[in-house]
Amino acid sequence: MHKLMVIFHQSGDMTELERQWGETFVAQAEQMPGLRRVAVSRIGGRLIEQTQIHMIHEFFFEDESALRQALASPEGQAAGEALMRFAARDVTLVMAEHLEEARGADSARSGPGGSTAEGGGDDG
Repeated sequence: MHKLMVIFHQSGDMTELERQWGETFVAQAEQMPGLRRVAVSRIGGRLIEQTQIHMIHEFFFEDESALRQALASPEGQAAGEALMRFAARDVTLVMAEHLEEARGADSARSGPGGSTAEGGGDDG
C-alpha cells in the first residue's frame, strides 16, 4: 500500500486553515480514483522536541502506480490546485510506502503474521 501524506504546518490562523481545508480541499481530494481509505491526525502533543506540525491528512492507495494515477487525474489536479490556493506555504506533500501489522489480541483475526494489509490473510 502507498499513501500521500499532506502535512499541515502551524501558521498564523489555524482556524481559517481548517475551514479552507474542510470546505475546499477534502471533498475534492476524496474523489480521487483508486482511493482506498483516509486518515486525519491532529497533533496534540510533542514528545522530545517542539514540532510545527498541526495536522496530517493521509490518502491510501493500493500501490504507487495507483497513487500517481490519482494525482494526475482531473480530481487529483483539482484537489492540488485547491490546496495550493490556501496552504501553499503551510503544507508539505510526501508519498510513502505503508506497511502495517496488528499487535495484541486482535492480531489473531488479521491473518498470518498479523498483517492487516488487504489480501494479507488466508480466507480459506
